[in-house]
Amino acid sequence: MQLSARDVSVSFSGVHAIEAVSFEVARDEIVGLVGPNGAGKTTMINVLTGFQRPTAGRVLLAGEDVTGQSAGWFARHGVVRTFQAVRLFQRLTVQENLEAAFAGAGIGRMEARHRSAALLDYLGLAASAGREAGTLNYGDERRVGIARALALSPGFLLLDEPAAGMNIAEAEALAATIRRIHADYGCGIVLIEHNMRLVSAICDRLHVLASGRTVSRGAPAEVMADPHFREAYLGAEAVA
Repeated sequence: MQLSARDVSVSFSGVHAIEAVSFEVARDEIVGLVGPNGAGKTTMINVLTGFQRPTAGRVLLAGEDVTGQSAGWFARHGVVRTFQAVRLFQRLTVQENLEAAFAGAGIGRMEARHRSAALLDYLGLAASAGREAGTLNYGDERRVGIARALALSPGFLLLDEPAAGMNIAEAEALAATIRRIHADYGCGIVLIEHNMRLVSAICDRLHVLASGRTVSRGAPAEVMADPHFREAYLGAEAVA
């Protein structure tokens, strides 16, 4: 089963955010979507999750054209994402935030409480269950954001810069968590991330965007040796 984009373009007032990009992820893989700031990565995630309708091209889920479906539709059909800015209910506890996510998925109150506790334990957050979300450190806040996404039982999980602002130890712990989620939930994962150590350690494939276009794709070692990848991050002068 695949989630894919075919020749997708998105334009804002005539300016191309992404142009003729094709991208795919299967449920048995972790794919890194990488590139410099402004490359179009988040726009692609928005298209794949129904937050942005493409100007041209198609989005396919299990071979079915689902272009233009709403974000709610994608979430109900197992395509779930996190955001760069984690939007927790700051005055609610961590567990209450998670219970709200389960309730949004149609789970009853008592079952939501049970599942929330189990999921927090799974992600190593049980000790923070009773804390107000607004008191969490940055790393734990990100993990709660992932927990809310997992409450929707995703077939595909799209993570938008989950390691942003984390130190080395936190990023390594996150990498282990992502691997475990992939194995235990059997979901395909798309990872937008600038931490190339994390990306190369856990991704099966990389897809590189620059200025809204695909410039490289393949296994991490192949991509990182590609001059187009280095030019995208460092500039043409650094590669010459």
